[in-house]
Amino acid sequence: MSFKQKIYNLLNDEDKNNIRSSFISYFIFGVIIINIVVLFLESYKGIYDENKRGFYYIELSSIIIFSIEYILRTWTADLANPKLPAYRARINYICSFMGLVDLIAILPFYLPYLFKIDLRIVRVLRLFRLLRILKLTRHHRSINLIIVVIKKTKSDILSTLFIVLILLVLSSTIMYYLENEAQPDQFTDIGQAFWWAIATLTTVGYGDIYPVTGLGKILSSSIALLGIGIVALPTGIISSAYIQEVQKEAEPCNCPHCGKEI
Repeated sequence: MSFKQKIYNLLNDEDKNNIRSSFISYFIFGVIIINIVVLFLESYKGIYDENKRGFYYIELSSIIIFSIEYILRTWTADLANPKLPAYRARINYICSFMGLVDLIAILPFYLPYLFKIDLRIVRVLRLFRLLRILKLTRHHRSINLIIVVIKKTKSDILSTLFIVLILLVLSSTIMYYLENEAQPDQFTDIGQAFWWAIATLTTVGYGDIYPVTGLGKILSSSIALLGIGIVALPTGIISSAYIQEVQKEAEPCNCPHCGKEI
């Protein structure tokens, strides 16, 4: 086995029984978790002021680790797509979802050193560090399982969301014309009514904007009742598909007497 193939296997945990491969996977997993914790702790001014240097070294160490990982994954990408030329395979990885996540995980650190960037933009770039959490999808089975479920049910979910969107547009438009004259300061436009529709359909009901006319109250009650069933549909679709996937991946249980699968 070539050195390149060994690196590829280690990074992608191809050999489930390889201790080194598992260690690298869990190590990267741990670094991502540490980064997320640090991101939250940095928002506390007292903690940040006392540990500013420590936070910087954690960030620097993480960037070095993620950069090496990104370079190695790009280098070994042709092994994942042996039918493609090496350069095409690498471009495919760089443009793939996980490739972009890996790039975004390190890019905000380097940009201020490469270009003169306004400090306000630097603050926005630091927010992209939160996207490192998406790197967990490569290292955790349950997250991958959820992604598989969403991909398989996306057509059903999109159909449900389309119905919800139609209902939101209809209800917000009708409510605007019912309430605008009575509450011109609340239902100033259909956009404000759309916000009301979202809060009502999802049964959240913030109470910052609500109807006062009789017809408006009737419409609001109807939307709230419809929301109980419609909003629950995507949850039911995903739950059903998730259970099916878990059952598929579960190891078969055989009867100790006859050997048949139970």
